[in-house]
Amino acid sequence: MIDTAFLISAFATLFVVIDPIGMTPIFVALTQGMSPAKRRAVAVRSCLIAAAVLLLFALSGEAVLGFLGISMPAFRIAGGLLLFLTALEMLFEFRTKRRQGRSEDPADDPSVFPLAIPLIAGPGAIASIILLMGDVQGDILASALVVAVMVSVVAVVAALFLLGGFLERLIGQTGIVVLTRLFGMLLAALAVQFVLDGLRGFGLASG
Repeated sequence: MIDTAFLISAFATLFVVIDPIGMTPIFVALTQGMSPAKRRAVAVRSCLIAAAVLLLFALSGEAVLGFLGISMPAFRIAGGLLLFLTALEMLFEFRTKRRQGRSEDPADDPSVFPLAIPLIAGPGAIASIILLMGDVQGDILASALVVAVMVSVVAVVAALFLLGGFLERLIGQTGIVVLTRLFGMLLAALAVQFVLDGLRGFGLASG
């Protein structure tokens, strides 16, 4: 039986880490001056590449960890710390400023870099998908649902990219800043939970 709360938590984790809303104005900046057709092509291509990268880590990430001799509890703690740093960046706007710095010198086609990697399929998203797949412990149906959740989040990214110009005008810069702060608080809480789960795996924390 699949735990609905787990799927909701998985969606929330990936949504907050990938941050589709906060990334949309960056996409707009990176594709400034492009024709609507080219902008759509960049949006779709970047999301397909990011989904493929995340799927690769979802299917083989734990095996890679095993090959390197890294236990899942250790990876949970490391992943939680990484996500916590990402949350701090969101809360204090470091993340937005860094992304804007990358957008100041865009390549002709930013689909692969920096959009797909590292903005969508970044270290936080990769760590999250490996942790989530570790939580289902090889259950085929649950693993498929985690992948479906990941695809749905990337689909949200694609939809917001396609509506980027309109949404930027609708929400405004202030709205984006407020949402980024809220997502940062949620991500910080989720990161702490990952660390506690890892400590429990080592027997260092009680339930």
